[in-house]
Amino acid sequence: MAGDGNSAYGSKPFKRSRSHFADRITADGRDGWPVRAGRYRLVVSRACPWASRALVSRRLLGLEKALSLAVADPIQDDRSWRFTLDPDGRDPVLGIRFLSEAYDRRETGYPGGVSVPAIVEVTGGKLVTNDYQRITLDLATEWTALHREGAPDLYPRARRDEIDAVMAEVYEDVNNGVYRAGFATGQTEYEAACAGVFRRLEALADRLARQRYLVGDTITEADIRLFTTLVRFDAVYHGHFKCNRWKLSENPVLWAYARDLYQTPGFGDTVDFDHIKRHYHQVHTGINPTGIVPLGPDLSGWLAPHHREELGGRPFGDGTPPGPVPTDEEVPARGRP
Repeated sequence: MAGDGNSAYGSKPFKRSRSHFADRITADGRDGWPVRAGRYRLVVSRACPWASRALVSRRLLGLEKALSLAVADPIQDDRSWRFTLDPDGRDPVLGIRFLSEAYDRRETGYPGGVSVPAIVEVTGGKLVTNDYQRITLDLATEWTALHREGAPDLYPRARRDEIDAVMAEVYEDVNNGVYRAGFATGQTEYEAACAGVFRRLEALADRLARQRYLVGDTITEADIRLFTTLVRFDAVYHGHFKCNRWKLSENPVLWAYARDLYQTPGFGDTVDFDHIKRHYHQVHTGINPTGIVPLGPDLSGWLAPHHREELGGRPFGDGTPPGPVPTDEEVPARGRP
C-alpha cells in the first residue's frame, strides 16, 4: 500500500523540484566520478517517464553491461522507491531495501524527495546523481568509450542548439505540463496547463507531419523525451490527469509517430504498461482515492503499422539497432500489448 503521504498529490500547487545531486559522471572524472564499466548502478522505475528516458538511452547505446540496472516497485510508499520486486525485498547488488538509503549515504538527513532515475556507486552504495535532465545527455556524450559498436549519436554536436530548443518546449508544455494539469488545485490553473499541453502537441504534430523525427533524419534525445510522455498519454494522462481534449490515438500524426518509436528496438521493449498504470492510479491517492486501476485502454494498437518510413529518415543514422534485451531485463508479458 502507498503511504498516507501520497494523498498530498492534487491537494497543493505542483512544482517540480530541481535535482539536488547534480554531480556528473564524465570521461575525465572532473566531478570525481569517472566513467568506469561496472562502477555504477542505474536505479529506475518503469512507471516513471523521467527514468524511462535513461532506460531507452541505455538500450540504444548498448550500455547494459557497463551500467547495471535496478528496477524499483512501481508502488512507492512514504519511504520512497523500494526494491520489493527483488528477493527478500533488497536490491541484489546494492543490498538496500529503499533507494532513500543511497541518498542518506550521500547526505544524511537530506530533506528533499527521493527520485528516479538515480545513479548509485556500487562500492559503498552512495548516490552519485539524480539529475534527470543531465543523465541521458552524459550517457550519450561522456560514456562513448563504452558504447556498443553501431550506437547512434543521440546528441549530435551540429544539431544541439535545435535539439535543446525543441526539448525545452517539450519539457515545459508536455513533459511537465501534464503534471501541472493533473495536480492542479484550481480550475484556472488546470485549464491553463491543459491548454498548454494540447497547444504544444498540435505544434509538434505539424512539425512531425513533414519529417519522421523531431530534429534531423535520425532519432535524437528530443525524440526520447517526447516518447516517454506520449507512451503514457492514453493510459494515464488522458483520464487520470484530465488531459482529455483528445486521445493520442485520435491524432493521426502523433499516434503514428509514437507507434514508429515504440516499434523501434530500444523504445517499446523498455515499456511496462502494467507498472505505469498501477503507479499512477495507486500512488496518487489524492487524485484517485479508491486506488482502482482502469482496465483500458486497448494496447494492441501499439503494434499496428505506422507507415512513417514513407517520410524517409534513418532511425540509427550510420549505426545499427541494439541487440536483444537481456533476459533478466525483459518486460513481463502483462506489461506489454
